[in-house]
Amino acid sequence: QVQLVESGGGLVQAGGSLRLTCTASGRTSNYAMGWFRQAPGKEREFVASISWTGGRTVYRDSVKGRFTISRDNAQNTLYLQMNSLKPEDTAVYYCAARQSVVVIITPREYNYWGQGTQVSVSS
Repeated sequence: QVQLVESGGGLVQAGGSLRLTCTASGRTSNYAMGWFRQAPGKEREFVASISWTGGRTVYRDSVKGRFTISRDNAQNTLYLQMNSLKPEDTAVYYCAARQSVVVIITPREYNYWGQGTQVSVSS
């Protein structure tokens, strides 16, 4: 069993930055991990994912060049550095994990989820 806890959300002005952290209770070094977000009234959507080695990353088009996903397997921690934030980035952000050697971008393929952290970007 893996338990995931997100932190680092908050309220920031447009153009600002936040760094989200996802801390796992168990060993996740052989897990693919990802970040998703859900805005009110919308479906949960893919943001970024990373392979278990950290060697491959995938991003949704709207965050490319602004967000960076990374991981520290020694610390069982996943990060999402978010720069140049926009009001449309406002959502609850979730981290997810699944034992896998490939990158996963669809929510239904993940079997472990955190409780989410709110990110609000004001214009």
